[in-house]
Amino acid sequence: MDLISLFNLNTFIELLLGISLSAAAGFRVFVPLLALSVASVFGHFDLPTDFDWLETPQAVIVFAVACSLEITGYYIPWLDHLLDIVATPAAFIAGTIVTASVAPEMNPLVQWTLALIAGGGTAGLTKGLMNTLRISSTGVSGGLTNPVVSTIELVMAIALSVLALALPVVAGVIVIGFLIIAIQRIWSFFNKPSSQTNETVSPSRELG
Repeated sequence: MDLISLFNLNTFIELLLGISLSAAAGFRVFVPLLALSVASVFGHFDLPTDFDWLETPQAVIVFAVACSLEITGYYIPWLDHLLDIVATPAAFIAGTIVTASVAPEMNPLVQWTLALIAGGGTAGLTKGLMNTLRISSTGVSGGLTNPVVSTIELVMAIALSVLALALPVVAGVIVIGFLIIAIQRIWSFFNKPSSQTNETVSPSRELG
């Protein structure tokens, strides 16, 4: 397959599956990897030859342990912020891997470029939104509401992973809508300090 294959229906559905699992990786890095590994081991999904390592019981065990440690860590005060530092690039990598693994056979350059942009980008945006939410939660409550945020992230990661494997089109539509919100929130978060600074500086300029 080449670039023309990107326009057929099967490829479109597989792309929606990839970005849906990538968004789940933005909530919890190892949940979609575990879900994809379990689904492939039980024959629900057939992965390309390059990703046969995901279709092994050993991979399921490794991802299950990693998933448990990640989930537990996010309920420990202040450790959640440290995990975000590590999980942000990890989510980008996981999103790239899951998108590449479910992509149809095509030129490797096209496959991995698509995986980086669609998969890694989706995971990165999702993780970025949740990072800003956790920072805001810590600032408002001193971290007391962070376990609530962590629970929401976990539920979203599990629900989105299951929905992506069962109904990829529905999951993809939800993720696209979520990404639009994520971009808007992240943009406003990083532009808010500058606007506040301008408001603070402007009166002094008027006095001058």
